[in-house]
Amino acid sequence: MKNLMIHLRPIFRSRLYLGQAFLALSIMSTQAADQTNSADKIIGMEIAIEAAKEKDPWLVGNKHSQDAIESMSIAAGSLPDPNVSIGIANLAADSFSFGQENMTNAKIGISQMFPAGDSLAIKRQQLELKGSQFPYQREDRKAKVSVTVGQLWLNAYNAQESIAIIEKNIPLFQQLVDIAEASYSTALGKTRQQDIIRAQLELTRLDDRLTILHQRREMFQERLSEWLNGYFQDKYMENGQSEDHGNNAFMLARKLPDIKLLNPQLYVSAALTSQDILYEKMETHPAVQAIEQKIKASKAGIEFEKQQYKPKWGVNAGYGYRASDRTGRDRSDLFSVGVTFSVPLFTANRQDKKVMSAKSRTSAVKTEKWLLLRKLMASFETAKAQLIRLNERLELYNKRLLPQMSEQAEASLTAYTNDDGDFAEVMRARIAEMNAEVDALNIEVGRQKAILQLNYLFMTNSDQIIG
Repeated sequence: MKNLMIHLRPIFRSRLYLGQAFLALSIMSTQAADQTNSADKIIGMEIAIEAAKEKDPWLVGNKHSQDAIESMSIAAGSLPDPNVSIGIANLAADSFSFGQENMTNAKIGISQMFPAGDSLAIKRQQLELKGSQFPYQREDRKAKVSVTVGQLWLNAYNAQESIAIIEKNIPLFQQLVDIAEASYSTALGKTRQQDIIRAQLELTRLDDRLTILHQRREMFQERLSEWLNGYFQDKYMENGQSEDHGNNAFMLARKLPDIKLLNPQLYVSAALTSQDILYEKMETHPAVQAIEQKIKASKAGIEFEKQQYKPKWGVNAGYGYRASDRTGRDRSDLFSVGVTFSVPLFTANRQDKKVMSAKSRTSAVKTEKWLLLRKLMASFETAKAQLIRLNERLELYNKRLLPQMSEQAEASLTAYTNDDGDFAEVMRARIAEMNAEVDALNIEVGRQKAILQLNYLFMTNSDQIIG
């Protein structure tokens, strides 16, 4: 019996190694086929982000809003239209004769009003300042889209690569099951029926895990496709293909991008970063700058209301034509000119209150700025702590945990093939190694997502999000 076991052990080992070699070949051929069949529909993170920003309708609407404000600023800086009046004055009621009375005349007049003080120029400046918010708003929107689409891409990538890791290990587990069944059927070795059942159960659980991961990948790809529909449509139209081929099915790039961290000097220590340093870095953020322009526009509103303490002016001129009298003598025509102006006497309930209201609005907008800065600073500390821990975990996995898991799996398999180990331990070691690979992938993806969030906090241009 011992001689038979010695004879069978090399067979078992050769079957295992043959299965691993077949697995490697099948994976490489499958990947090559996928890349060949879907080469025109492989989406990297950078392409996905640029396509989403290019096709974002919010940016178009924001530009239209800016155009509307800028057009309004030109109109607001213009004087009101002059008024022209035409009429007949002092016509005799008994005869309606134009030449009967000396004061009867046909009159034409024109008047022009002038707003108080410099209110026209200030109103125009206020609207121009309001319009200057929109470019910063669009830059902030592009940055937020970059973070949102980047995280969706990373989530889909995480599911895709987790599937690849599990599918890479399934043939190995199948080989282990075959070996266990062969050992059990020949009554050789220490394989028990419960070992076979456990191995089959683990395969079933892997199938369920794959189903869940496929569901996650499809969910994130569908959410990602909401941002990329226009990209696919334009791409296929440029290639002269029908729209039927421009569906949302696409593959993600297999390489995880290495996103460069902005201001890496801030992450050297886990200690809290000085708020003065953070303020200096974050005050140029587009969202903060948009509110800053809003504050300037609100301050211009205060100056506009102060102009209402000054009088409004108006000038008018008129010319009256008189007909000859009854004896045929010409009568001199009439000319009139005048000035009108308002007298702001009752300012307590009008001008004073409007100035107070404008100042309160300005204070409210300043509060928005400080709330935003506080939110950005708090987000930084949270994401910074998360990134530091993820870096520590990633280093631990790469330098110690993954090599140790691999050594444990190899040692347990060697012991089992030498009839000196337990089959259940082989399964546990292989599953633990596979889970460690998936965990390491989760950590790396989580690290990239944290960098996206941190880069958003310090960017001045949306292109800086992914370097």
